[in-house]
Amino acid sequence: MTPHRLRLGVNIDHVATIRNARGGDHPDPVRAAEIVAAVGGDGITAHLREDRRHIRDSDLARIQAATGLPLNLEMAATEEMLAIALAHKPHAACIVPEKREERTTEGGLDAAGQHNRLAPIVSRLADAGIRVSLFIAADERQLEAAIRLRAPAVEFHTGDYAHATGEQRAIELKRIADMAALAAKNGIEPHAGHGLTFDNVQPIAAIPQLAELNIGHYLVGEAVFTGLADAVRQMRELMDAAR
Repeated sequence: MTPHRLRLGVNIDHVATIRNARGGDHPDPVRAAEIVAAVGGDGITAHLREDRRHIRDSDLARIQAATGLPLNLEMAATEEMLAIALAHKPHAACIVPEKREERTTEGGLDAAGQHNRLAPIVSRLADAGIRVSLFIAADERQLEAAIRLRAPAVEFHTGDYAHATGEQRAIELKRIADMAALAAKNGIEPHAGHGLTFDNVQPIAAIPQLAELNIGHYLVGEAVFTGLADAVRQMRELMDAAR
């Protein structure tokens, strides 16, 4: 059986981070979304954080209007973010942990420990026709929680894999592969992301059950040197070759 094409969602948050460092409107994350669409990206990911350090509220509708690509809104499990998601109705909402002091999302959501808090949010998003995913560690306890919450998708945090070397990287890769297989067996679509680069993406992309990778910081960093279009094309080629 030929493996299905692995979707590439491009996180454009850090284009907005550069913009916000000086204020004003340049560089515009909407232009980044248009480039991603033009070179074969499958979706746009954006994290509207509580402190608005990169994507702004006003960016969301502009991103949705600029391309035909689905928007994956990364959001904390708060009433404020739920209201924004319900107002904008993105294709997907990925619930992530969020701490004000962190530079980026540092780990997976504790879905198992926050079931009662997450359940009504997952339910209301689903009722609005928004595909819900939970950003979790590749851990059986967290996946079981996602199953109980009836999340249609999970995104496995690949940071431990990305930062590991040698034997430990192989252990982390197997953990992700095992959990992707278990998710698919239970009717949950598995995705992955965080810390993926040209050098480490292919072993992850080769996991047959994975349906989507979300990659942002590295591609925006590479864009400084080669342009965003070339960076996205190269990542797409590596992912396709792994399949």
